[in-house]
Amino acid sequence: MKEHKRILGLDFGSKTVGVAVSDPFLLVAQSLETIKRERENKLRQTLARIDEIIAEYDVGSIVLGFPKNMNNTLGERCEKTLEFKDMLVERTGLEVVLWDERLTSIEAERVLMDTGVRRENRKQYIDKIAASFILQSYLGYLGNCRDNEKQEESDI
Repeated sequence: MKEHKRILGLDFGSKTVGVAVSDPFLLVAQSLETIKRERENKLRQTLARIDEIIAEYDVGSIVLGFPKNMNNTLGERCEKTLEFKDMLVERTGLEVVLWDERLTSIEAERVLMDTGVRRENRKQYIDKIAASFILQSYLGYLGNCRDNEKQEESDI
């Protein structure tokens, strides 16, 4: 199986960024950390930390959770996410893919409850787990694309 550059998954929030990274084979997402900041618009240190992670894990692209509303409309968080995407592209030079993140935080909360994490401790984990769900969903999509390509090749 061929190794690839890893993919970074990000869950961008108003005061935190959940971070996850793929394995070198692009099969499994692993939660890494939650980057915290004092104010929403203070992103310099956040971007610097993302640069460090990209270098450390040999990242080749980024998947950024896109927080559409449940009715598929785009709200204020989507606008802020698009601005953050532009900053990431400009700073890193990497491709940044927007990925629907609806329900990932709810799913992460459910996993934490099911594993017995106390309510007061969940906040420190939820963003990085949500990032891993965003990334895992994208990795599943890539895997399906690869499987379909293989199927088409065998049909020829």
